[in-house]
Amino acid sequence: MAIMIYNSLTHDKEPFKPMDAEKVRMYVCGPTVYNYIHIGNARPAIVFDTVRRYLEYKGYDVDYVLNFTDVDDKIINAANELNEPVPDVANRFIDAYLADVGSLGVKKATYNPRVTETMDDIIHFISNLISKGYAYEVDGDVYFKPRSFEDYGKLSHQSIDELRSGARIQVGDKKEDPLDFALWKRAKDDEIAWDSPWSQGRPGWHIECSAMAKKYLGETIDIHAGGQDLTFPHHENEIAQSEAMTEKTFANYWMHNGYINIDNEKMSKSLGNFVLTKDIIAQHDPQVIRFFMLSVHYRNPINFTEELLKGAKNSLDRVKNAYTNLEHRSRSSMDLSGKSDMWLEKISHLNTQFETAMDDDFNTANAISVLFELTKEANVYLEQKQTTSNVIRAFQESIKNVLGVLGIQIDIEQTLLDDDVEALLEERVEARKNRDYRRADDIRDTLKQKNIILEDTPQGTRWKRADHES
Repeated sequence: MAIMIYNSLTHDKEPFKPMDAEKVRMYVCGPTVYNYIHIGNARPAIVFDTVRRYLEYKGYDVDYVLNFTDVDDKIINAANELNEPVPDVANRFIDAYLADVGSLGVKKATYNPRVTETMDDIIHFISNLISKGYAYEVDGDVYFKPRSFEDYGKLSHQSIDELRSGARIQVGDKKEDPLDFALWKRAKDDEIAWDSPWSQGRPGWHIECSAMAKKYLGETIDIHAGGQDLTFPHHENEIAQSEAMTEKTFANYWMHNGYINIDNEKMSKSLGNFVLTKDIIAQHDPQVIRFFMLSVHYRNPINFTEELLKGAKNSLDRVKNAYTNLEHRSRSSMDLSGKSDMWLEKISHLNTQFETAMDDDFNTANAISVLFELTKEANVYLEQKQTTSNVIRAFQESIKNVLGVLGIQIDIEQTLLDDDVEALLEERVEARKNRDYRRADDIRDTLKQKNIILEDTPQGTRWKRADHES
């Protein structure tokens, strides 16, 4: 079955057909680095990292580009307030962003281009737009003319007249048309600036992504992604200037993730519910945060609450605990491959269900439902007196594959008992056989101090770590 992607450009699910049979070119709009990112910024980082992971799971080589806007009005204002150079502010918050999303399990991008390192390409891009008649210069500023691009509005599905009615020229504005947007801005006194044919200045916001996408991925890319709030004007303007310049389709698939609410209210500084990612990470396991973010389909809004986070933790703990119990049982399982066809069929069926969920526009919510079913079946299997190593391995591999695509890692070392604990478990088994229950209880207490909880069942002693207890 082909992967189906909901394309924001067509408002329809379409079969994914990359330009290259083995490679996917994917561009994700990154942050403007003037402050720490909030939890809303973390959602696209997690979502599109998961899209990348699934594409790789399906065998594609993904060139994944996430840019940094490292010069901008907001960064300049922050630098003035902090009395620091613009590059120092940008570098600090780039490092902070990478630390935050790294904690959340986001893989390193293939490329992290910066505006300040792409200036020659941006200037060349703007020059071409001027020469083609799509842009004009006035007093050192350069503007793009949306009316000159026939398909302007095709992503946001608005007509040029509808967009025109909402735009206005401000006092002192040099634009010919309210819709025109800046490609190059003449620098004010004492502002950071670069030389160009028009003035000492810096790029407008929209042109940066077009230039960086072209430089690192080519004139046409497979997937362009970002938050829903970027659809207009940012992505609309990217399409116009890119396709005007190259006369080719800019991106074949457009993906946008939904908004985040905090306790059922839209997140905003004015409401006092503006939550920084680093603060949430300090309070909660980053893997739980990631798991929670993926529990809702990426195009739907998600409500962020402490109660829902706690529920996500309990759910993830149950999955990890099942994996841990499988690892423990694997030591005593026999290799009887001919007697396990029914269980292997169940696992294979669930693997297919997982891929079906992810093939349907990367539906992680349904994929997690499959993960829960895998966990449930694994626990049922472990209730049997006799288990086989090939079924244990199949359950483990399936759970790890799903978690791997979701970006949740199980540390194998954490599932293994060290030699001292293993010896205590064996001693306790012997003590119980010899009816030395005092010694068995002492060992239970000792293991409890090591955060290992024992559960005696008819099939033998099972264990779990206390921090995985649901």
